[in-house]
Amino acid sequence: MKKKLFVITMVLLLTFSLFACGQKETPAETDESATEETATEESTEETTEAADMKVAMVTDYGDITDQSFNQTTYEASKAFCDANGIEFVYKKPATDADADRIASIEEAIEDGFNVIVMPGFAFANAIYEVAPLYPDVKFVALDVSEYDLNFDGSGNPRDPEFEGSNVYSAVYQEELAGYMAGYAAVKLGYTKLGFLGGMAVPAVQRYGYGFVQGADAAAEESGISDIECKYIYGGQFYGDADITAVMDTWYGAGTEVVFACGGGIFTSAAEAAAKTNAKVIGVDVDQAAIIDGGYGEGMTVTSAMKGLAPTVNTVLGAILEGNWDEYKGQIQTLGLISDAPELNYVQLPESTQWADGFQVADYETLVGELFNGTRTVDASTDSVPADGSATPETKVVKVDHQGTIKG
Repeated sequence: MKKKLFVITMVLLLTFSLFACGQKETPAETDESATEETATEESTEETTEAADMKVAMVTDYGDITDQSFNQTTYEASKAFCDANGIEFVYKKPATDADADRIASIEEAIEDGFNVIVMPGFAFANAIYEVAPLYPDVKFVALDVSEYDLNFDGSGNPRDPEFEGSNVYSAVYQEELAGYMAGYAAVKLGYTKLGFLGGMAVPAVQRYGYGFVQGADAAAEESGISDIECKYIYGGQFYGDADITAVMDTWYGAGTEVVFACGGGIFTSAAEAAAKTNAKVIGVDVDQAAIIDGGYGEGMTVTSAMKGLAPTVNTVLGAILEGNWDEYKGQIQTLGLISDAPELNYVQLPESTQWADGFQVADYETLVGELFNGTRTVDASTDSVPADGSATPETKVVKVDHQGTIKG
Protein backbone atom coordinates (compact mmCIF):
# COMPACT_ATOMS: atom_id res chain seq x y z
CA MET A 1 0.00 0.00 0.00
CA LYS A 2 2.77 2.43 0.87
CA LYS A 3 4.40 1.67 -2.47
CA LYS A 4 1.13 2.35 -4.25
CA LEU A 5 0.66 5.68 -2.50
CA PHE A 6 4.21 6.66 -3.37
CA VAL A 7 3.62 5.92 -7.05
CA ILE A 8 0.35 7.85 -6.99
CA THR A 9 2.01 10.88 -5.42
CA MET A 10 4.76 10.86 -8.06
CA VAL A 11 2.18 10.64 -10.84
CA LEU A 12 0.36 13.61 -9.34
CA LEU A 13 3.52 15.63 -9.18
CA LEU A 14 4.35 14.86 -12.82
CA THR A 15 0.84 15.46 -14.21
CA PHE A 16 -0.40 18.42 -12.21
CA SER A 17 0.94 21.20 -14.39
CA LEU A 18 -0.58 19.62 -17.50
CA PHE A 19 -3.96 18.47 -16.27
CA ALA A 20 -5.11 20.49 -13.23
CA CYS A 21 -8.72 20.84 -14.37
CA GLY A 22 -7.66 22.55 -17.55
CA GLN A 23 -7.27 25.78 -15.65
CA LYS A 24 -3.60 26.38 -16.45
CA GLU A 25 -2.03 26.51 -19.87
CA THR A 26 1.02 24.39 -20.58
CA PRO A 27 4.11 26.60 -20.37
CA ALA A 28 5.32 27.73 -23.77
CA GLU A 29 8.20 25.78 -25.25
CA THR A 30 11.65 27.32 -24.91
CA ASP A 31 12.54 29.60 -27.82
CA GLU A 32 15.17 27.70 -29.77
CA SER A 33 16.82 30.98 -30.64
CA ALA A 34 17.61 31.71 -26.99
CA THR A 35 21.31 32.12 -26.55
CA GLU A 36 23.40 29.83 -24.41
CA GLU A 37 24.33 32.85 -22.32
CA THR A 38 20.69 33.64 -21.53
CA ALA A 39 19.98 30.03 -20.63
CA THR A 40 22.96 30.00 -18.29
CA GLU A 41 21.80 33.21 -16.59
CA GLU A 42 18.28 31.82 -16.09
CA SER A 43 19.63 28.55 -14.71
CA THR A 44 21.81 30.46 -12.25
CA GLU A 45 18.84 32.57 -11.13
CA GLU A 46 16.71 29.46 -10.57
CA THR A 47 19.45 27.70 -8.62
CA THR A 48 19.97 30.74 -6.41
CA GLU A 49 16.22 31.06 -5.84
CA ALA A 50 15.92 27.42 -4.77
CA ALA A 51 18.98 27.61 -2.53
CA ASP A 52 17.52 30.59 -0.68
CA MET A 53 14.10 28.97 -0.21
CA LYS A 54 12.76 29.03 3.36
CA VAL A 55 9.18 27.92 4.05
CA ALA A 56 6.80 29.05 6.80
CA MET A 57 3.30 27.65 7.29
CA VAL A 58 0.75 29.73 9.23
CA THR A 59 -2.33 28.11 10.79
CA ASP A 60 -5.86 29.51 10.51
CA TYR A 61 -8.68 28.80 13.00
CA GLY A 62 -7.21 25.56 14.26
CA ASP A 63 -3.79 24.15 14.98
CA ILE A 64 -1.51 21.47 13.57
CA THR A 65 -3.30 18.69 15.47
CA ASP A 66 -6.78 19.40 14.05
CA GLN A 67 -6.79 16.29 11.79
CA SER A 68 -7.96 18.58 9.01
CA PHE A 69 -6.69 21.51 6.94
CA ASN A 70 -3.97 22.72 9.28
CA GLN A 71 -2.51 19.36 10.19
CA THR A 72 -2.49 18.06 6.62
CA THR A 73 -0.91 21.27 5.29
CA TYR A 74 1.64 21.32 8.10
CA GLU A 75 2.65 17.69 7.67
CA ALA A 76 2.94 18.02 3.88
CA SER A 77 4.97 21.23 4.12
CA LYS A 78 7.30 19.86 6.79
CA ALA A 79 7.83 16.54 5.02
CA PHE A 80 8.67 18.31 1.76
CA CYS A 81 11.14 20.63 3.46
CA ASP A 82 12.75 17.84 5.48
CA ALA A 83 13.21 15.76 2.33
CA ASN A 84 14.81 18.64 0.45
CA GLY A 85 16.93 20.19 3.20
CA ILE A 86 14.83 23.37 3.33
CA GLU A 87 14.43 25.37 6.52
CA PHE A 88 10.82 25.20 7.78
CA VAL A 89 8.78 26.71 10.58
CA TYR A 90 5.11 27.05 11.43
CA LYS A 91 3.37 29.93 13.14
CA LYS A 92 0.11 29.89 15.07
CA PRO A 93 -1.56 33.33 15.35
CA ALA A 94 -2.34 34.45 18.90
CA THR A 95 -6.07 34.74 18.14
CA ASP A 96 -8.53 34.17 15.33
CA ALA A 97 -8.19 37.74 14.04
CA ASP A 98 -6.83 39.20 10.82
CA ALA A 99 -4.39 41.37 12.77
CA ASP A 100 -2.83 38.30 14.39
CA ARG A 101 -2.67 36.38 11.12
CA ILE A 102 -0.91 39.37 9.57
CA ALA A 103 1.44 39.57 12.56
CA SER A 104 2.39 35.88 12.20
CA ILE A 105 3.02 36.25 8.47
CA GLU A 106 5.15 39.36 8.93
CA GLU A 107 7.07 37.73 11.78
CA ALA A 108 7.97 34.85 9.49
CA ILE A 109 9.05 37.23 6.73
CA GLU A 110 11.16 39.26 9.14
CA ASP A 111 12.85 36.01 10.17
CA GLY A 112 13.86 35.45 6.56
CA PHE A 113 11.16 33.02 5.40
CA ASN A 114 10.29 33.80 1.78
CA VAL A 115 7.61 31.18 1.03
CA ILE A 116 4.45 31.47 3.14
CA VAL A 117 1.91 28.61 3.06
CA MET A 118 -1.60 29.44 4.32
CA PRO A 119 -4.55 27.01 4.56
CA GLY A 120 -8.08 28.36 4.47
CA PHE A 121 -10.24 31.22 3.23
CA ALA A 122 -9.69 33.10 6.52
CA PHE A 123 -6.36 34.29 5.14
CA ALA A 124 -7.97 36.41 2.42
CA ASN A 125 -7.79 39.71 4.32
CA ALA A 126 -4.23 39.03 5.46
CA ILE A 127 -3.10 38.20 1.93
CA TYR A 128 -4.79 41.32 0.58
CA GLU A 129 -2.97 43.48 3.11
CA VAL A 130 0.45 41.80 3.21
CA ALA A 131 1.24 40.37 -0.24
CA PRO A 132 1.61 43.76 -2.01
CA LEU A 133 4.08 44.90 0.67
CA TYR A 134 6.47 41.98 0.07
CA PRO A 135 6.75 41.45 -3.71
CA ASP A 136 9.76 39.13 -3.31
CA VAL A 137 7.88 36.74 -1.01
CA LYS A 138 5.91 33.85 -2.51
CA PHE A 139 2.48 33.32 -0.98
CA VAL A 140 0.87 29.87 -1.39
CA ALA A 141 -2.79 29.74 -0.31
CA LEU A 142 -5.18 26.81 -0.09
CA ASP A 143 -8.91 27.45 -0.51
CA VAL A 144 -8.67 31.24 -0.87
CA SER A 145 -10.91 32.09 -3.82
CA GLU A 146 -10.99 35.04 -6.19
CA TYR A 147 -14.16 36.19 -4.43
CA ASP A 148 -12.43 36.05 -1.04
CA LEU A 149 -9.61 38.24 -2.32
CA ASN A 150 -11.76 40.78 -4.14
CA PHE A 151 -14.55 41.24 -1.58
CA ASP A 152 -14.27 41.96 2.12
CA GLY A 153 -15.98 40.00 4.89
CA SER A 154 -19.17 42.03 4.43
CA GLY A 155 -19.36 41.30 0.71
CA ASN A 156 -18.21 44.77 -0.34
CA PRO A 157 -15.81 45.09 -3.31
CA ARG A 158 -12.27 45.91 -2.26
CA ASP A 159 -10.69 49.10 -3.53
CA PRO A 160 -8.42 48.56 -5.30
CA GLU A 161 -8.99 45.05 -6.60
CA PHE A 162 -6.41 42.48 -5.62
CA GLU A 163 -3.75 41.73 -8.23
CA GLY A 164 -1.66 39.12 -6.43
CA SER A 165 1.25 38.71 -8.81
CA ASN A 166 3.19 36.95 -6.02
CA VAL A 167 0.28 34.78 -4.83
CA TYR A 168 -0.86 31.31 -5.88
CA SER A 169 -4.08 29.82 -4.54
CA ALA A 170 -5.65 26.41 -5.09
CA VAL A 171 -9.38 26.02 -4.65
CA TYR A 172 -11.21 22.73 -4.95
CA GLN A 173 -14.39 21.34 -6.44
CA GLU A 174 -15.95 20.48 -3.08
CA GLU A 175 -19.27 19.80 -4.76
CA LEU A 176 -17.74 16.73 -6.42
CA ALA A 177 -16.34 15.29 -3.20
CA GLY A 178 -19.63 16.04 -1.43
CA TYR A 179 -21.56 14.38 -4.25
CA MET A 180 -19.45 11.24 -3.96
CA ALA A 181 -20.08 11.09 -0.20
CA GLY A 182 -23.84 11.60 -0.51
CA TYR A 183 -24.09 9.08 -3.32
CA ALA A 184 -22.10 6.52 -1.32
CA ALA A 185 -24.20 7.04 1.82
CA VAL A 186 -27.47 6.23 0.07
CA LYS A 187 -26.03 3.34 -1.93
CA LEU A 188 -24.72 1.91 1.35
CA GLY A 189 -28.27 1.86 2.69
CA TYR A 190 -28.57 5.03 4.78
CA THR A 191 -31.89 6.82 4.40
CA LYS A 192 -31.85 9.31 7.30
CA LEU A 193 -29.03 11.73 6.55
CA GLY A 194 -27.71 14.94 8.04
CA PHE A 195 -25.41 17.73 6.94
CA LEU A 196 -23.65 19.79 9.62
CA GLY A 197 -21.66 22.62 8.03
CA GLY A 198 -19.26 24.91 9.84
CA MET A 199 -19.99 28.37 8.48
CA ALA A 200 -22.09 29.15 5.40
CA VAL A 201 -19.12 30.06 3.23
CA PRO A 202 -18.92 28.97 -0.43
CA ALA A 203 -16.57 26.01 0.13
CA VAL A 204 -18.80 24.54 2.85
CA GLN A 205 -21.93 25.28 0.85
CA ARG A 206 -20.53 23.45 -2.17
CA TYR A 207 -19.80 20.41 0.00
CA GLY A 208 -23.37 20.45 1.29
CA TYR A 209 -25.00 21.03 -2.09
CA GLY A 210 -22.95 18.25 -3.63
CA PHE A 211 -23.87 15.92 -0.76
CA VAL A 212 -27.59 16.54 -1.29
CA GLN A 213 -27.31 16.09 -5.06
CA GLY A 214 -25.35 12.86 -4.72
CA ALA A 215 -27.85 11.42 -2.26
CA ASP A 216 -30.70 12.45 -4.54
CA ALA A 217 -29.13 10.82 -7.60
CA ALA A 218 -28.47 7.58 -5.73
CA ALA A 219 -32.02 7.51 -4.38
CA GLU A 220 -33.52 8.07 -7.81
CA GLU A 221 -31.33 5.38 -9.41
CA SER A 222 -32.17 2.90 -6.66
CA GLY A 223 -35.90 3.61 -6.67
CA ILE A 224 -35.86 4.69 -3.02
CA SER A 225 -38.42 7.31 -2.02
CA ASP A 226 -37.97 7.77 1.73
CA ILE A 227 -34.63 9.62 1.91
CA GLU A 228 -34.47 12.51 4.36
CA CYS A 229 -31.68 14.98 5.01
CA LYS A 230 -31.54 17.44 7.91
CA TYR A 231 -29.34 20.42 7.00
CA ILE A 232 -27.76 23.02 9.31
CA TYR A 233 -24.73 25.25 9.83
CA GLY A 234 -23.01 25.52 13.18
CA GLY A 235 -21.91 29.12 12.61
CA GLN A 236 -18.32 28.24 13.57
CA PHE A 237 -15.57 25.79 12.71
CA TYR A 238 -15.43 23.88 15.98
CA GLY A 239 -17.83 21.80 18.03
CA ASP A 240 -19.27 22.77 21.40
CA ALA A 241 -22.03 21.79 23.81
CA ASP A 242 -24.74 23.69 21.92
CA ILE A 243 -23.93 22.07 18.60
CA THR A 244 -23.60 18.65 20.23
CA ALA A 245 -27.07 19.14 21.73
CA VAL A 246 -28.54 19.66 18.26
CA MET A 247 -26.76 16.55 17.01
CA ASP A 248 -28.14 14.62 20.01
CA THR A 249 -31.62 15.64 18.88
CA TRP A 250 -30.95 14.55 15.32
CA TYR A 251 -29.52 11.15 16.17
CA GLY A 252 -32.15 10.61 18.84
CA ALA A 253 -34.85 11.16 16.21
CA GLY A 254 -33.38 8.56 13.88
CA THR A 255 -30.64 10.27 11.85
CA GLU A 256 -28.23 7.54 10.83
CA VAL A 257 -25.24 9.43 9.45
CA VAL A 258 -24.11 13.08 9.47
CA PHE A 259 -21.69 14.67 7.02
CA ALA A 260 -19.76 16.95 9.42
CA CYS A 261 -18.12 19.57 7.25
CA GLY A 262 -15.97 22.34 8.69
CA GLY A 263 -12.74 21.98 10.67
CA GLY A 264 -13.25 20.69 14.20
CA ILE A 265 -17.05 20.78 14.10
CA PHE A 266 -16.98 17.03 13.50
CA THR A 267 -16.37 16.57 17.23
CA SER A 268 -19.98 17.49 18.03
CA ALA A 269 -21.35 15.05 15.45
CA ALA A 270 -19.03 12.29 16.66
CA GLU A 271 -19.83 12.84 20.35
CA ALA A 272 -23.55 12.57 19.64
CA ALA A 273 -23.16 9.61 17.26
CA ALA A 274 -21.28 7.65 19.91
CA LYS A 275 -24.33 7.75 22.18
CA THR A 276 -26.58 6.01 19.66
CA ASN A 277 -24.07 3.89 17.71
CA ALA A 278 -24.66 6.10 14.66
CA LYS A 279 -22.27 7.20 11.90
CA VAL A 280 -20.30 10.23 10.66
CA ILE A 281 -18.84 11.25 7.31
CA GLY A 282 -15.53 13.12 7.51
CA VAL A 283 -14.26 16.00 5.39
CA ASP A 284 -11.13 17.45 3.72
CA VAL A 285 -8.90 14.52 4.72
CA ASP A 286 -9.45 10.87 5.65
CA GLN A 287 -10.79 11.35 9.18
CA ALA A 288 -11.45 7.68 9.93
CA ALA A 289 -8.44 7.34 12.20
CA ILE A 290 -9.24 10.31 14.41
CA ILE A 291 -13.02 9.78 14.52
CA ASP A 292 -12.96 6.01 14.96
CA GLY A 293 -10.04 6.17 17.35
CA GLY A 294 -11.56 8.86 19.52
CA TYR A 295 -15.27 8.13 19.42
CA GLY A 296 -16.04 4.60 18.25
CA GLU A 297 -14.58 1.95 16.00
CA GLY A 298 -16.32 1.83 12.61
CA MET A 299 -18.06 5.19 13.07
CA THR A 300 -16.70 6.83 9.90
CA VAL A 301 -18.56 5.76 6.77
CA THR A 302 -16.26 7.71 4.42
CA SER A 303 -14.66 11.15 4.03
CA ALA A 304 -15.02 13.75 1.30
CA MET A 305 -11.37 14.61 0.66
CA LYS A 306 -9.34 17.37 -0.98
CA GLY A 307 -5.82 16.87 -2.33
CA LEU A 308 -4.14 19.28 0.06
CA ALA A 309 -0.86 17.38 0.36
CA PRO A 310 -0.40 16.86 -3.40
CA THR A 311 -1.06 20.57 -3.94
CA VAL A 312 1.57 21.57 -1.39
CA ASN A 313 4.09 19.13 -2.85
CA THR A 314 3.46 20.28 -6.41
CA VAL A 315 3.74 24.02 -5.76
CA LEU A 316 6.69 23.82 -3.37
CA GLY A 317 8.36 21.51 -5.88
CA ALA A 318 7.84 24.06 -8.63
CA ILE A 319 9.39 26.78 -6.47
CA LEU A 320 12.35 24.56 -5.63
CA GLU A 321 12.91 23.84 -9.34
CA GLY A 322 12.68 27.53 -10.23
CA ASN A 323 9.27 27.24 -11.90
CA TRP A 324 7.29 29.66 -9.70
CA ASP A 325 6.41 31.72 -12.81
CA GLU A 326 4.11 28.87 -13.89
CA TYR A 327 1.97 29.34 -10.77
CA LYS A 328 2.27 32.90 -9.49
CA GLY A 329 -0.72 35.19 -9.95
CA GLN A 330 -3.10 32.25 -10.44
CA ILE A 331 -6.12 30.85 -8.66
CA GLN A 332 -6.56 27.30 -9.90
CA THR A 333 -9.64 25.16 -9.42
CA LEU A 334 -8.59 21.57 -8.81
CA GLY A 335 -10.85 18.58 -9.09
CA LEU A 336 -10.84 15.60 -11.43
CA ILE A 337 -7.81 15.05 -13.65
CA SER A 338 -8.45 11.37 -14.39
CA ASP A 339 -11.06 8.64 -14.41
CA ALA A 340 -8.77 6.83 -11.96
CA PRO A 341 -10.09 7.92 -8.52
CA GLU A 342 -6.77 7.89 -6.69
CA LEU A 343 -5.21 10.44 -9.06
CA ASN A 344 -7.74 13.18 -8.41
CA TYR A 345 -7.76 16.25 -6.18
CA VAL A 346 -11.20 15.33 -4.82
CA GLN A 347 -11.95 11.76 -3.81
CA LEU A 348 -13.13 9.24 -1.22
CA PRO A 349 -10.56 7.33 0.87
CA GLU A 350 -9.66 3.66 0.83
CA SER A 351 -11.07 3.49 4.37
CA THR A 352 -14.62 3.91 2.99
CA GLN A 353 -16.91 1.21 4.40
CA TRP A 354 -17.50 -0.58 1.09
CA ALA A 355 -20.44 -2.99 0.99
CA ASP A 356 -22.64 -4.76 -1.55
CA GLY A 357 -24.53 -1.56 -2.34
CA PHE A 358 -21.38 0.42 -3.07
CA GLN A 359 -18.12 -1.32 -3.87
CA VAL A 360 -14.81 -0.05 -5.23
CA ALA A 361 -15.91 -0.84 -8.77
CA ASP A 362 -19.07 1.25 -8.29
CA TYR A 363 -16.96 4.14 -7.02
CA GLU A 364 -14.67 3.87 -10.04
CA THR A 365 -17.68 3.97 -12.34
CA LEU A 366 -19.06 7.02 -10.53
CA VAL A 367 -15.76 8.90 -10.85
CA GLY A 368 -15.50 7.96 -14.51
CA GLU A 369 -18.95 9.41 -15.19
CA LEU A 370 -18.13 12.62 -13.33
CA PHE A 371 -14.83 12.92 -15.18
CA ASN A 372 -16.24 12.39 -18.66
CA GLY A 373 -19.26 14.62 -18.05
CA THR A 374 -22.03 12.06 -18.34
CA ARG A 375 -22.88 12.89 -14.71
CA THR A 376 -22.84 16.55 -13.62
CA VAL A 377 -23.03 18.44 -10.33
CA ASP A 378 -24.34 21.97 -9.83
CA ALA A 379 -21.68 24.07 -8.07
CA SER A 380 -23.50 27.41 -8.11
CA THR A 381 -23.82 29.28 -4.82
CA ASP A 382 -24.17 32.77 -6.35
CA SER A 383 -27.88 33.18 -5.65
CA VAL A 384 -27.86 31.66 -2.18
CA PRO A 385 -28.83 33.94 0.75
CA ALA A 386 -25.95 35.05 2.95
CA ASP A 387 -27.04 32.70 5.72
CA GLY A 388 -26.93 29.76 3.33
CA SER A 389 -30.65 29.04 3.84
CA ALA A 390 -31.13 27.11 0.63
CA THR A 391 -30.15 23.81 -0.95
CA PRO A 392 -30.48 22.49 -4.52
CA GLU A 393 -33.84 21.27 -5.77
CA THR A 394 -34.23 17.53 -5.32
CA LYS A 395 -36.34 14.87 -6.97
CA VAL A 396 -36.41 12.39 -4.10
CA VAL A 397 -34.57 13.61 -1.01
CA LYS A 398 -36.64 15.64 1.45
CA VAL A 399 -34.37 18.36 2.83
CA ASP A 400 -35.14 19.93 6.20
CA HIS A 401 -33.07 23.14 6.25
CA GLN A 402 -32.75 24.27 9.86
CA GLY A 403 -30.68 27.42 9.35
CA THR A 404 -27.72 28.23 11.61
CA ILE A 405 -27.15 27.26 15.24
CA LYS A 406 -24.93 30.21 16.15
CA GLY A 407 -24.78 33.73 14.77
